[in-house]
Amino acid sequence: MEWIKRHGLYIWLLFLSMGILAGCSVSYSFNGGAINYDEVRSITIRDFNNQAPLVYAPFANNFSEALRDRYTQRTKLSLVSQGGDLLLEGNITGYSLEPVAVQENAFAARTKFTVTISVNYVNSVNEKESFEKSFSAYREFDSSQMFNDVQDQLLEEITQDLIKEIFNATVENW
Repeated sequence: MEWIKRHGLYIWLLFLSMGILAGCSVSYSFNGGAINYDEVRSITIRDFNNQAPLVYAPFANNFSEALRDRYTQRTKLSLVSQGGDLLLEGNITGYSLEPVAVQENAFAARTKFTVTISVNYVNSVNEKESFEKSFSAYREFDSSQMFNDVQDQLLEEITQDLIKEIFNATVENW
């Protein structure tokens, strides 16, 4: 009994601290972290059209499918063909090659391959989050290589970069 009298204040503070901590929670999510699934349940991702001056026919479809895959794999959103709470649509506006690292013989040692995507994002639940924005990514390759030989690999890497940027800008709010 004597011990309780001497340490009663400490015991009281301990229980008070435990009560306060029990009421607090910290939550982290690395997949679709900024989505309130009570309000946002679906997403519509329209096909991206290729409007770039240079056109590689399979890219538009491959990009659209890869974008859909990212949202279905990393969020709980239902993919719907129309009327989604979120809407993603856009165009491929740039598909370009430019020389870099020009050597003394006026030939480029490397070539820069850039893809630019224009995105229209509509959040019908929170209109303030909607935007229209361009995203671009690039890769360099040795100019001694034929572009046709490296194009698919470069596009795969660029596509992943673009999708990560779009995903972060839309549902991660980075």
